[in-house]
Parts: sequence; structure tokens; C-alpha cells
Amino acid sequence: MAFPHLQQPSFLLASLKADYVNKPFAQRCQDLVKVIEDFPAKELHTIFPWLVESIFGSLDGVLVGWNLRCLQGRVNPVEYSIAMEFLDPGGPMMKLVYKLQAEDYKFDFPVSYLPGPVKASIQEHILPDSALYHNKVQFPPTGGLGLNLVLNPFEYYIFFFALSLITQKPLSMSLHVRTSDCAYFILVDRYLSWFLPTEGSVPPPFSCSPGGASPSPAPRTPAMPFASYGLHHTSLLKRHISHQTSVNADPASQEIWRSETLLQVFVEMWLHHYSLEMYQKMQSPHAKESFTPSEEHVLVVRLLLKHLHAFANSLKPEQASPSTHSHATSPLEEFKRAAVPRFVQRKLYLFLQHCFGHWPLDASFRAVLEMWLSYLQPWRYASEKQPQSSDSQPRCVSEKWAPFVQENLLVYTKLFVSFLNRALRTDLVSPKNALMVFRVAKVFAQPNLAEMIQKGEQLFLEPELVIPHRQHRFFTAPTVTGSFLSPWPPAITDASFKVKSHVYSLEGQDCKYTPMFGPEVRTLVLRLAQLITQAKQTARSISDQCVESPPGRSFLSWLGFCPTDPNSYYPANDLDEMGQDSIRKTDEYLEKALEYLRQIFRLSEAQLAQLTLTLGTTQDENGKKQLPDCIVGEDGLILTALGRYQIINGLRRFEIEYQGDSELQPIRSYENASLVRALFRLSSAINRRFAGQMVALCSRDDFLGSFCRYHLIEPTLANRHLLSPVGQRQAASHARGPRLSLRFLGSYRTLLFLLLAFIVASLLCIRPLPCTLLLVLGYLLYAIAMTLLTERGKLHQP
Repeated sequence: MAFPHLQQPSFLLASLKADYVNKPFAQRCQDLVKVIEDFPAKELHTIFPWLVESIFGSLDGVLVGWNLRCLQGRVNPVEYSIAMEFLDPGGPMMKLVYKLQAEDYKFDFPVSYLPGPVKASIQEHILPDSALYHNKVQFPPTGGLGLNLVLNPFEYYIFFFALSLITQKPLSMSLHVRTSDCAYFILVDRYLSWFLPTEGSVPPPFSCSPGGASPSPAPRTPAMPFASYGLHHTSLLKRHISHQTSVNADPASQEIWRSETLLQVFVEMWLHHYSLEMYQKMQSPHAKESFTPSEEHVLVVRLLLKHLHAFANSLKPEQASPSTHSHATSPLEEFKRAAVPRFVQRKLYLFLQHCFGHWPLDASFRAVLEMWLSYLQPWRYASEKQPQSSDSQPRCVSEKWAPFVQENLLVYTKLFVSFLNRALRTDLVSPKNALMVFRVAKVFAQPNLAEMIQKGEQLFLEPELVIPHRQHRFFTAPTVTGSFLSPWPPAITDASFKVKSHVYSLEGQDCKYTPMFGPEVRTLVLRLAQLITQAKQTARSISDQCVESPPGRSFLSWLGFCPTDPNSYYPANDLDEMGQDSIRKTDEYLEKALEYLRQIFRLSEAQLAQLTLTLGTTQDENGKKQLPDCIVGEDGLILTALGRYQIINGLRRFEIEYQGDSELQPIRSYENASLVRALFRLSSAINRRFAGQMVALCSRDDFLGSFCRYHLIEPTLANRHLLSPVGQRQAASHARGPRLSLRFLGSYRTLLFLLLAFIVASLLCIRPLPCTLLLVLGYLLYAIAMTLLTERGKLHQP
């Protein structure tokens, strides 16, 4: 594509828009590369907003752009390769960004598409505490509509890139797109690796022209020390004036301005959807959700957290030491120390709190769970990983991580309590739910971790001492100059102050803290242990039932050869679909989870044994069916909270059996519905016509009377059924007169038996009529024998 050097830049934009519709994707990208190379920034800045929107989609979600969230290499390898090369941090698109950056172009970004708390704050003329928005708010002219942020090209590009995860419509469940394989997820990983390097420094921007010097990027606005972040809200005018800084301030900080901008934009767009005030309002059961993250959103945030831990922990030991924290430290090293506590911690905590409280009680919560567990374990991403012990025991968490644990105490303790409350409401017989309980218990059972958490709680609960030189201090976020990699200060009062500052900055001064190792949480843990024990028994019962059932049982039951009891199976769950191997894994997960909980909370073997005894393991004669947990009241059985949980999740149930007229019971799957109805009408007509004669025959005391009673009188219901699960009340005897029942002829089993009999008879050259007579004769002999046995049994009854 050859473009003339036009005097009207708008014609360039019109040409590109026309090509966007008419040309294939590969040709369009090739043309864009040539345009970026050949045209000056003066003409390129007019196409930049359109190009960014055409790639990432519109902010209102109407235009999907290149649909990077669905673009996968194994599905569309050509388009995927072209898009990844074009958008790579070292690719043509970023070269365009730096080309415009060198000329100091600005672009308007509407405030209305920012996350809720940020938008509300700016609309109330209060500048958010993030430095990302400082000196960028542009008020509309007289009569204008809406507020805008004035962003440089790099900020504008990253804003659109980050928000495309939020503004675009969630992926359809029918697409079956694996998030980690899509172009967007891989681009996030590449940008993080480029701008937040774990080794070396951030690569410099590209040169504008061959052999030319790199463009001088705009400095971070404002260029303020890291310790100034996290200040309280002030008026927009005051914040604007107080943080007005010189463009040439601190040239060394320009080294990482792109890294800092990238991290702040990702955190703001992906995590800052809930403020402390909004979170407190959301505790009301009548509150409406303002923003609901998707599973894809959570997976991308987890990727961010994992990379941030690797980035922050890439400091060398001599750089991490507090003795080396001097003015000679490079901005990148300071940024590594400040990245997690200053930019991520508070917003991530509120994000996790919302997810734990509002995510559906299903297996998709696994994404949130793994995101949380990734943040809790920064040692997994440290450069100096300890070798795994030879006996496959989990390695001990080093004491050097105690500051991180204490400065993130609520993320460990309060969210653990939230998880307990979720686990108590889920079906632990499900393998996916059992796996989540196992994962959390395994992480918290790592040696020395529980002790560090308990130490942090002790520091928080320690009474505040009145020290004269500290009376003027108030609880805010801890200072940035201290590294969470450095040893914890020896002064207990200083450590206590830091822990309290962390808790109060996240929950407010009037928060009510529930200790993770206190009696309330211990009670929840015991309840969970009880449900785990019960779920193990249920899983084993299902396993035993599956083992006892032959592979062809369902077909034989359909024919009627196997006894069919609608009350003899457990409600369907994913165990039924996944088979014996899944049942074995469920039992293994629950067994290990119980052992980990015992280690974390120092539960004794006697306590766990007592749980098994108090489960109310009332079983039937086969040792399988258990009644829900209940107590006996004046009016009968009363379900407990545990019993309601058991019924809701299908773990236990009361034995409910049909106790009405056997002729009127529902038609079974092994019966022919039309034939059963026809036989019922026929038998009813016979019973009405010969009712008197049948009564007279059954009243006789001789063998004929016994023979008629065996066929015409069904057993008393009271002798077969119990109306109470504990057997305290029995059904009253419903005496019915003699009657003929032909329903057995509507069974597929009977029909199949008759068909086989006639087939065998034909093979033996026996005609149908003689065969029928033989069958009747055979049945008469069988009925005579059963009559004699029945009468003899009655004679021996007391």
C-alpha cells in the first residue's frame, strides 16, 4: 500500500477505515506497519485513537476490535501470529506509541468509563489517591458534557488495553476458550515481563529514526517519592496545586515511569472496583452488586499477582537488606519494594472480599481461590527457591517472610474465615469442592506459616502503649521505605504498630477483628471437620453402592430383574458422572484436608474421634443410609442446622416410601403404561362383579380358602412400613377386601419371560395352546407350594 504524503491527515484516517472493511486482516496489519514507518507523528496522531479502538474494541463494548480474548494460536495460527507480532512490547504498535510520545501529544479519555469508585470520586471533585490521575483531569468547557482525563500516548494505549478485559462482553460458555491460550492473556504476560523485569532493567524506548537518539518519554506525573502515596482525600483543587511539579523533576525516575504507569493502570482498571465505603455498604443483604468480575478477569489478575511477586522478590540479598536502603538505590529497586504494598495490597483485599462474599457456590470459585493462594505465597516466586525435601514433606516457610505475613494479616485470617463459611455451605462430597478445601488446608498447613499468622494476631491484639514521642502518630499505611524482605524490627511495639496500621487502613478504625485462632473460628473449623468426616462416609457409601451394582444393573432394572427402590440411591452429583476414580480422589482430598486442619489448629485425635461419634450415624441394616441430624421434640423430629445442610446438599435424607394402594402407585420405568392401565380397568371390573364370591372363598378355613387368600389379599401395610424414621409410630392397618390384581402382567419382565417361554416351546415343537396350559399348570403347582409354606409359617407364629 503506497500512501502519498498528504496535506490533509483526515484522508489518511479515511483510507485506513476503508481498508479496515475491504482488506483481509494480514494485509491491513502490513499496511499499518508501513504507515507507522513512513508517516510523521503529526499525521499519525490523528489515526491513533481510531487505531487503538479498532484493536481493543470500544469502551461501551459495542465494537469488539480484534477480539484478542478469543484469538488462539491453535485455532487461528496466522491471525494470532500477526496480531502478537504487531502488539508485542517491541512491535510496531508500541513504536507508534513512542513516536507520538516524543512529540508530547495528548488524548482525551472519558471519565465515565473508569471504575466506579474512581469515577464517583472525580465527579465529586475529589482526586483519587492514585498518582495516576494527578494533573490529568480536564473539566468540560462551558456547556460541555462529561469529564475527561488528558493522557499521553502510552497511558492512553495501556488504559484501552486494560479496560478491554472489563468492557467487552464475557465469553460465551459454548466457546470453550482456554484463557491461558488466548492472545490477550499472553500479551499481558509479555507486557509484565517487559516492563516489570525480574532480571536487568526496563528496555529503553525505540529510536524515532535510524541512528537517532531515543525519544525522551514524558516523566511520571507527578514525580513524587513513593512514600507520598496513600494520602487521604483532599479537594481536587488543593491536590492539583499541592502536587504540581516541574517536568524536569528527578531525571532518574524517568527510568521506570512506563513500568509504574503500567502497574497502576492494571491495578486501577482490574482491582479498583470497590472502595472501603462501598465494601461496608455491600455487607447489607439488600445491597446490589456494582461490579461482578468474570472468571477470565480473575485468571488475568492471578497472572498479575504471580508476576508481581517474582518482580518484587527479584531483589538481590544485598539490595533487600535494610542497611543498603540509601539514596544510591536505583528507582527500579525502590519500585520493586513498593510495588505490592503501595499499589496492590488495599485494592486487592477489597476485590477478594467481594469475590468471597458474592461468587456463586460452584466449582468456578476455584479461580478466585487460586488467585488468593498465589498472593499468600510469595515464597513460591522467590528467586532463591529452596529444594524440596527428600521425604516429600512440605518445606518450612522461612522467618524472613514474617513481615509480609504480618503486613497482609487480614488477607490470611479474615479471608480464611470467609472461606470457612463458604465451605460450610457447599457439598463436600463433590470432588471439585473437596479439592478446594484440600488446597486451602494444604497451603495454611505449611510448616511455620500458622505460627507466623498467630504471631501477627498477637501483635495486633497487643494493647497499645502510650509512648510520649509517638502520641501524635495515627494509623495509616506503613511506610514504603521498609522492605517486606528485610528482617522484622526487633521492637515489638513497632511491629505491633505496623500490623495495626495494616488492619485499620483496610477495615477502618472501628473494625471488629475475629482472631483466626480464637474460639469462634475454632468452632467453625470443628464444624467443617465434622462435615468432612460425614462427607467421607457418604462418598464411601456411594462407592460401595457402585461396586455392588453390576455394569448392566440399569438395563436389568429396566426389565425388572433387579429390585428397584427409588429410595435406595443418593441424589445425583458429579461423583455419579466421574466414577470410582473420582470417588477415591474425593476421599483422599478430604482425608488429607482433615489432617491439615488438625495440624493448623492443633486438634487432638480425641476431638476428631468425638466428631465421628456425634455425627448421628444412624444407619439401616445395610450400613448405608443415614438419617439427617435431628432432635426429638414434642411434635416429633426437628431438624438441626446440620440436618438442614445435609438435606439441602443431598448428603442424607429421610426414608420416604409409597404407602398407598399398590394398585394406584405410579407406573414404573419397567412397566408398560398402556398395558398397566388396561389391566387395572379389567381387574377393577372383575373385582366389582365377583366381590361377594371372593369374600366367601377367602372366608373358608380349608385349603381352598388359604389358596384364595394367598392370591386375593395383600399383606397389611402396617406390617411393611413405618411412618416415623425412629419407628415410634406405625401405620394403622388398612384392611382391604379380597381383590384380583393383574398388574404383574404389565411388567416387561413378565412379558419377556412369556416371550422366551413361547420361543423355547416352539423350538421344542410345542404349539402355543399346549404351552399356555403348561405354564398355567406350572404356576398352579408353584402357588400350591407357596400356599402350604405360608400356612405353615402362620402356625409357627406366636
